Amino acid sequence: MTKHRHFIIHKPYGYLSQFVHNERRRKNRKLLGELHDFPEGTMSIGRLDQNSEGLLLLTTDGKVSHQVLSKKIEKEYYIQVDGIITDEAIEALKKGVDIALQGEIYETLPCKAFRLDSAPDFPPRAQKIRDARHGPTSWMSVTVNEGKFRQVRKMSAAVGFPTLRLVRVRIGNIHLNDMKSGEVVEVEEFSLT
Repeated sequence: MTKHRHFIIHKPYGYLSQFVHNERRRKNRKLLGELHDFPEGTMSIGRLDQNSEGLLLLTTDGKVSHQVLSKKIEKEYYIQVDGIITDEAIEALKKGVDIALQGEIYETLPCKAFRLDSAPDFPPRAQKIRDARHGPTSWMSVTVNEGKFRQVRKMSAAVGFPTLRLVRVRIGNIHLNDMKSGEVVEVEEFSLT
């Protein structure tokens, strides 16, 4: 029986959560395979879009993917938003908001959300966000149990505070901690609960 391999990575900004180029896409996109010599058959569990950063789990075992993506496993994101997030916006996020999903209106499940008192200690992003001339920004934590396409970005926009930077910091009991951008750690298994 083949022994499966599992990896925890800090996905950098600008990388796609895939290993093979789609021929219809431009060739100059950065893929996860450039970060490490992953074994054949490695796949990402869930995705982070090209502009998102942070914790991403990779495995050669498709069965593990189902467990991680279940609604029992929390996914926590730190997001930098345009403007100073209000208590009203945070309360709306906690209750669930309407977002567009494949041309339909979808109401997100209740989630955990709170303002961060200070900016997290992340290294500067490869591409500058913007500067102070464009107004203030603030950071918040959003924890969801679902993972719809660009969900957290759509949620923050729905309450009037578009996301400028998104970093996934936790999946279940696995934390990003102080992993450096682009760092890859191989583990025996994922300790999610």
